[in-house]
Amino acid sequence: MNTPLINFLSEPLALGTLTAILGLLVGSFLNVVIFRLPVMMEQSWRRDCDEFSGKEHVPGERFDLVMPRSRCPHCGHMVTARDNIPILSYLLLRGRCRACGAHISLRYPMVELLTAVVTVSTALHFGPTTQGLFAVLLAWALIALSFIDFDKHLLPDSITLPMLWLGLLLSLFGIYTDSQASIIGAAAGYLSLWSIYQLFRLLTGKEGMGYGDFKLFALFGAWLGWQSLPLVILLSSAVGAVIGLSLILFRGRDRNIPIPFGPYLAIAGWIALLWGEQITAWYLRTALPA
Repeated sequence: MNTPLINFLSEPLALGTLTAILGLLVGSFLNVVIFRLPVMMEQSWRRDCDEFSGKEHVPGERFDLVMPRSRCPHCGHMVTARDNIPILSYLLLRGRCRACGAHISLRYPMVELLTAVVTVSTALHFGPTTQGLFAVLLAWALIALSFIDFDKHLLPDSITLPMLWLGLLLSLFGIYTDSQASIIGAAAGYLSLWSIYQLFRLLTGKEGMGYGDFKLFALFGAWLGWQSLPLVILLSSAVGAVIGLSLILFRGRDRNIPIPFGPYLAIAGWIALLWGEQITAWYLRTALPA
């Protein structure tokens, strides 16, 4: 049933403008998640270790996604609302703290801009539909997971598992795939990488990836069905080759330093979410004889 809002959002310009603004705002929040969630996890692990060892745990200052308020890491200056406008504040401040003039990392506005671009692309692809709404939510989760994994080599269960379960629930309504393909996809996604991990460890004595990668691959199986898994793994390998070589050539990254696999899986899964059917159809037309 069409409503005035749906009719308004059906216009690409209106949908693109609103989702761009929303993406910038969410990108600002994702910066908080990317920085704070690993710290929160470490604090939780320390608390669990203290409880397990019988050591008295002394709680410190409240630290979560809301408190304390953002502040300059150099001088402790509290970031006010006018200095927290996505991208615009960074430009007006010329990338420096208002109080002490210390440099502010360029990555903050880059995450905001990336989130806006990904949000607009996803929304315009699906339109103002249920598919579009949940695809945007998945895209935001993938951005947070990618940067956390790149920084800390962690894929937090607090993001991955709820999104995996959401994919399974959405399959009940056939939004992206049916329940049978979703359940098989989740199991196959996890077990396939787990099997490769175990074989690699048996042959080399090293761990080639983490359990978070298994869960992320299972997430895509749940959302897109088992049929999408070969495409996602092939795309992730291609993305990994391009980004890995770029980091080595242009940033001088030591090739012996491991690069997390999660960001490549996330990028590949997002591409498969939007254009998986077209890529598969193109491959079948070009690779198979007529």
